[in-house]
Amino acid sequence: MMCGGREDKQLSSENTIQQALDLLKHVMDGIIVPIAELRQSVSPDFFKLLSSNKKRISALFTDCQKLFSLMAEVISKIDTSDTVTNTLEFTASRLIFLESAHSEKESAIETQKFDSLRLVAMDMLSQIFLANPAQRQGIFDDILTSLEKLPVTKQRARQFKLMDGTSIQPVSALIMRLVQSSAGKVKDSKRNGGAKIIDSMEGEDEDDGLPDATTPGFTIRNEEHAASQHSTAVQELQSLTGPLVDTARRNASYVIQFIVNRALKSTKSGDTPYRNLLDLFVDDFTSCLANPDWPAAVLLLEMLMARMVNLVEGEKTAAPAKNMALELLGSMGAAISTLRGHVRKTANTPDTNDAGDLSDFLTSLSLSALELQSRPEHMVSWTGPYRVTLEYLESRFAEDRHLTSAISFLVSEWARRICAGYDSFEDDSESRDQEFGRLAYRLREMTLDRRWLTDGYSFKSVPPSQARFAYAITLLRSRICEQFNGIVNMLLRSMSSDQATVRSKSLKSVNQVIETDPSILDGESVVVRLILECMNDSSTQVRDSALGLIGKCIAMRPSLEEKLVGTVLDRFIDTGPGVRKRAMKLAKDIYLRNHRKPIRSSIASGLLMRVQDPEESVRDLARQMIEEIWFTPFHNGEKSAVSQTSLSDHVALMIQTVKHGSVASVLDKVLQTVLAADSKTSQSNFEVCRTLVATMFDFVDTPDSDDPSAPSGRDALQVLVIFSKADARLFTFEQIRLLKPYIETIQTSEDGLMSRAVTMIYRRVLPQLSSAHAQFLMDIRKDMMPAVSKAPRNLIDDIVACLWIISTLLESSEHLARLLSSSLMGMHKLRAMTQKEPLPKLVVRQFTQYSWIAGMIGKHCDLDSHHELFKQAFPKWTGTSVSKLIVDVVIPFAAPEQPLDIRKAGLDCAGLVCQASPRNYVLANVYTSFAKVFEEQIPVLENMILKSFKDFLFTEEKRSEEASQGEAGPGGEKKKKRELTVMGGTTYDDVASATTQRFLSQITRIATSSLDDHAFLAVELLASINRQGLVHPKETGVTFMTLETSPHPKISELAYLEHKALHEKHETVVEREYVKALQAAFAYQRDIVKDPHGATTNPFASKLHSMVEVLKISKSKNRQKFLQKMCSQINFDPSKLEVSESLPQQVGYSRFLLENLMFFDYVTVGEVQATVGALEKIFTSTGANVAQTIESEVFQMRMDAIDGPNGTAGELNIARTESSINSTRLRQLAASSMILLALWEARTYLRRLYGMGTSRTGKGPAKDLSRAPMKVQGVSGDKFWEDVDRFMTFLSSRETMMAACNSLVELMNVDKEFTIPNEDDDLEGEDPATPEYGGDDGDEAPGTGRGRKRKASDTPGSAKKKRSSSQPRKRGRPRKNPIEATQVQDEDGEFEEDTWF
Repeated sequence: MMCGGREDKQLSSENTIQQALDLLKHVMDGIIVPIAELRQSVSPDFFKLLSSNKKRISALFTDCQKLFSLMAEVISKIDTSDTVTNTLEFTASRLIFLESAHSEKESAIETQKFDSLRLVAMDMLSQIFLANPAQRQGIFDDILTSLEKLPVTKQRARQFKLMDGTSIQPVSALIMRLVQSSAGKVKDSKRNGGAKIIDSMEGEDEDDGLPDATTPGFTIRNEEHAASQHSTAVQELQSLTGPLVDTARRNASYVIQFIVNRALKSTKSGDTPYRNLLDLFVDDFTSCLANPDWPAAVLLLEMLMARMVNLVEGEKTAAPAKNMALELLGSMGAAISTLRGHVRKTANTPDTNDAGDLSDFLTSLSLSALELQSRPEHMVSWTGPYRVTLEYLESRFAEDRHLTSAISFLVSEWARRICAGYDSFEDDSESRDQEFGRLAYRLREMTLDRRWLTDGYSFKSVPPSQARFAYAITLLRSRICEQFNGIVNMLLRSMSSDQATVRSKSLKSVNQVIETDPSILDGESVVVRLILECMNDSSTQVRDSALGLIGKCIAMRPSLEEKLVGTVLDRFIDTGPGVRKRAMKLAKDIYLRNHRKPIRSSIASGLLMRVQDPEESVRDLARQMIEEIWFTPFHNGEKSAVSQTSLSDHVALMIQTVKHGSVASVLDKVLQTVLAADSKTSQSNFEVCRTLVATMFDFVDTPDSDDPSAPSGRDALQVLVIFSKADARLFTFEQIRLLKPYIETIQTSEDGLMSRAVTMIYRRVLPQLSSAHAQFLMDIRKDMMPAVSKAPRNLIDDIVACLWIISTLLESSEHLARLLSSSLMGMHKLRAMTQKEPLPKLVVRQFTQYSWIAGMIGKHCDLDSHHELFKQAFPKWTGTSVSKLIVDVVIPFAAPEQPLDIRKAGLDCAGLVCQASPRNYVLANVYTSFAKVFEEQIPVLENMILKSFKDFLFTEEKRSEEASQGEAGPGGEKKKKRELTVMGGTTYDDVASATTQRFLSQITRIATSSLDDHAFLAVELLASINRQGLVHPKETGVTFMTLETSPHPKISELAYLEHKALHEKHETVVEREYVKALQAAFAYQRDIVKDPHGATTNPFASKLHSMVEVLKISKSKNRQKFLQKMCSQINFDPSKLEVSESLPQQVGYSRFLLENLMFFDYVTVGEVQATVGALEKIFTSTGANVAQTIESEVFQMRMDAIDGPNGTAGELNIARTESSINSTRLRQLAASSMILLALWEARTYLRRLYGMGTSRTGKGPAKDLSRAPMKVQGVSGDKFWEDVDRFMTFLSSRETMMAACNSLVELMNVDKEFTIPNEDDDLEGEDPATPEYGGDDGDEAPGTGRGRKRKASDTPGSAKKKRSSSQPRKRGRPRKNPIEATQVQDEDGEFEEDTWF
């Protein structure tokens, strides 16, 4: 009767309610709960008995459920006593968290029956929560603390079915329902319930629940009034709904804070379940995010997001907490991304059944909301998304009474948006403001009476899809969705964290977001932009992770390939080998998918350049990938038209790549590798290359085109040159003959590039011919001979090489002998003229041409058999070696008295001859001429000699490699052909060794005296000398270690490779040279690079990082030994310090070493400890002596005893006066202070960077010393860098020198790191401290505010004396009181999430 909905009001006896309650309690306690807890495994007999009466028990459960449901309805309609309310609340909570059976087999009753009863209990608790605001916090506490009691299986049980078919935890649904209920208007039941019934019985007017003109507090009577008084209408709505919204937010905040605070103290595998529960709640809330039945989900997620953001941004947040926050932010970001994708998809594919003005309006509004550009008046319009959502919920209210809470929450949220929108306008629009006034009045009425909307207005039927679309639009302008870009940005920024686990978690979270909705990558995507920013991060791991994300972006949105391929190619030159490899693999995938020539050409060019990578694994991967994309696809050898077209396109691509990529020399090496005999696919690759060469000949006659991508004949010939260098067998005689017209016109050809290309091809392929092609060979010789006299140097080189090959095949070389004889005679006649200044240009040009011809013939041809011919031209010559004759004729032109151009040509000619006939290098007239050039130090002349040395040594190196590999090919055929192109059949190790020993110092000088290509040429020479072992490793080791620091990338890269090879072969020998290398590197940086710093900035990087990379090959013990030696180089003797320079050498050297030590990439904790320990040892020993000297000589400090009363000992009075010390001695002490101050800053920085605490610690366990050191987040080298730069200025004046001395004395005597701070001081964290001090002597009692006195180990009178009046002080810096990190709350205890929003 009480729940029957009677119109007349009657008083009912409380006994009736009490009796029903007692009945319910007895049934619950005596029957329902025991049966639910009964298990077959515990009481099998009793279980069997009950199982036989399942029907009766089921009927009892159904009746109990009905009674409980009626009691819930009574609570919602009748004012009951606190006893009844509390009893029902306890019963409901007990049922909700009661542990039922995990399976039907273990349960005496169907589990579905008990789950239905559990849902009624949830309804009961919701009604009590709604009707009793004072008990709400207690209800939340009961629910949240009871979560811990649930078994894991029940914690994960998602038994609550949603309308869309998904399931969530019942407790998640309960929490959301309670939060939603708190946004509804609560009637004063204690007055409006019983009192109103009494009033009605006395005949007073009945209150229909609607406010009228006499409603206290409201002045707006109708919509017209609200339109005219729009400001008042909005204020009245705010006063009504504001407290409701605040209550809902406060309750949501309380729930989130409760769970998060406990989750922070637990782990997923720990004893307490809150960490796992938090994940489950987030999953449930995100599942309900787009469901209009559960609008509280967005509020709970909003509160959670704000808390997680604060955790991520907190400087002191621990790594596990940050990981948790990032994981949850990733889940929320994925949910928001899904929502945005749903809106975008619905807007782009409108339902024809929903066509109309409303559908068009929602579509337009959704697109603007996605861009966060929707106008407030459109979002809150009367026929807008909120109205659509509410009409849909109202249409289902008869089926599901629980929608009351959702409707109340949405009405309050709609009202909040109206108030906020009204206040946001700065301009005046009467019509708009009037509409807001009407909306405010309507929402006020809807808040007071849920039925007001349906009773007073009609709306067409809203389909579920349109309702979900409308509700999703309202969510797009919620706080959490508006911060979507901020969440993604935070996840991406976290990828640069110093903590590896945080970076890993952020990567996973970003992946979640992208996988959920790839549409966030479309257009001008902020996600793509942020990922691209991460590609330039200083952390290798972050760049690697970002590159992986780019790969995923391209996989999901292939249209992004062209936009992102440039970024991928940029990572080909990344400093991290792993990043380079990932970029190459990603680029290969793009290449195979994308058929656009520019993209393919860029990728192929980038991969070819990596063939020269300093990392061997990268080089191998690059070669493998080139083979896979350029050769493997054609292994099948198809001859179809489609295959031929594909082959032509591929050849055009290769030509374009070589033309624009500057990769000719690299492609040559790749071809040699894929065609090598030890390659598994060499035969298949050979056939492919032959096909490619044949196809390339189709392009030879193609004229130049305005289209840069179209291959021309000139470009095709350049690629054919590369193939001819790789393997001449790829060419057939018919193909060779096709190129003959370019030789016929070699003298008159305007295009020298094509002529040179054909000549270079002939130089490689002619040895494959035989005397059977004699006529063809003679024709070629006939065309080439006249061109020698006018051709440029590089073309003469190829022409003479071809002529010698032809002469060898035809066994006729007299024409070359006559040409050489003529050139030598011409030079001999010009000798007298060259000594006259100035020389006519014609004479210089003639001599230069003669020298080129003579040099090239001497380089390529063996004409000793024609010595009689040369004796006719030079009757006084009695030798038989034509090469020696050439040298004897030309070497006088290299004398210092000759003009520079003549000397240059003479040295060039002599060098060409000597590299082919190396015995000439040891001729007295040759090496003395070379020595004079090196003494004069004229770079252009030195270059001529170095190039000759380089070609000679490289040839010897190649011969040595071929000899070690053995002769390839059947019957020595290959050896014979090779001898056609390379003169000499023996090695010249003795010549190489003698020449190297004679000029090594000069080559080293050139390599270390500049930063240009001249120096690089010398470095190449040293590298070849090193590879051949021509000198002792220590002769070149120091030079390579020095050159590793060069800013010239080619020099530093080559030096690093050679140093690494030396270290691998001769580690013990090289280790002895590291100290010399440190000194040489400093001098090189100071004098040549003109930068005495030990590191580069932006970001900070050690200049000796390559040296440390090589040392990683060694054991950790050896690295620690090196670091200790390096630290010992900083130490000095103050009395012997040379200070005559503006910046003393020892000061600059110390800074160089310290800055390197600061920014080394340490491999183990033991290395960091060894470095810090060595620095502290120097400071303690040398620093104490320097400070004592300063005190006595500079400040003349003395201690005078003051007698106390009655002759007792009194205090010590320390007197300090500045002396007139001479400037040199003061400069010595100031320089010493500068070194020690910089050393202490370095030690402090290392301790802070690696979190080594506040005192010197001994060696830890071996397993700890061998682990990788972890850098502390947020510690940068800026302060160290600035402080050291400031220290370097202390020698500028007497005042600054005195300040330097004073700073050292103060640092030695008073350790500011141990100063006791005041209570009000903000201790942001533990700073590193000084070395550990022994005992209790000299310690000040805590709270005195004084520093701690340092005592050197060798200070007199340092015996321990313990004062009875003081207590021993604990070591280390005082710590704050441990305060549990809690979130900021306002006066009502609500979490202030707006601090981030």
